Amino acid sequence: MTDKIIALVDGSAYSRSVCDHAAWIAERGGCAVELMHVLGRREGGAGSDLSGAISLGARTALLEELSSLDEQRAKLSRARGRAILEDAKALLEREGVQASEHLRRGDLIEAVTDKEREAELILIGKRGEAADFAKGHLGSNTERVVRAASKPLFITSRAFRPITKVLVAFDGSANAMRAVDYAARSTFYAGLVVKIVTVGPATDAALKALEDAKAVLSPAMKTDTAILSGQPEEALAGLIETDGFDHLIMGAAGHSRLRSLFVGSTSLEMIRTCKVPVLLVR
Repeated sequence: MTDKIIALVDGSAYSRSVCDHAAWIAERGGCAVELMHVLGRREGGAGSDLSGAISLGARTALLEELSSLDEQRAKLSRARGRAILEDAKALLEREGVQASEHLRRGDLIEAVTDKEREAELILIGKRGEAADFAKGHLGSNTERVVRAASKPLFITSRAFRPITKVLVAFDGSANAMRAVDYAARSTFYAGLVVKIVTVGPATDAALKALEDAKAVLSPAMKTDTAILSGQPEEALAGLIETDGFDHLIMGAAGHSRLRSLFVGSTSLEMIRTCKVPVLLVR
């Protein structure tokens, strides 16, 4: 397992939570942290060519003015991006964690796809800079990353609290077992209290699958199992609330043929509504 995690920061209220969770993972797992901020193409470079919309007499002067404004906007965006990264780095350093910075221009998904090859885990806030206007929803950029990322994705809640009690949503699928295996191999989960839960009928196959998952996790964690009835979203959300879980781990359950592009409705709904951070594993 590589020892590097990528933390995406955008200057929103959730960026603080991303930094706090990155520090928690780095301290417990001995991971290096790379902070990344991505400037949209319009933020980091020249604007569109408007010369065709300008009359001949005023074209030269207006083009020069537009070019100057575009350059100023690009400089301001880059300066803001560097400031966001510097602030995030300072937060980590106050926790005793060293971090590197990466400012990039372009498409967010292209940036994540390129950088995730170097890392074991990606952290992102549940929502971005429009968080206060989108309560109860998943940020559009976050949802894009959820659908596109191939590495495990840690989606932070708005506020950090130390993680001691973890819920694993387990449906017996290959992705669910990958999630269990990832948690078992990740040193930052070592020693935590973990409950593996299946929602559905208590069949022999379901009980056997839970015992197999427990056997994978038990050497590293204090592990229990349970089978709940009802709808997965409601049952899991209720258990998190009533039993005080700090974190949810689940596989990215997709049912489309285009599995690399789509994530199951249960996974997305849990990320949208869950008030604790979620680790999503493909």
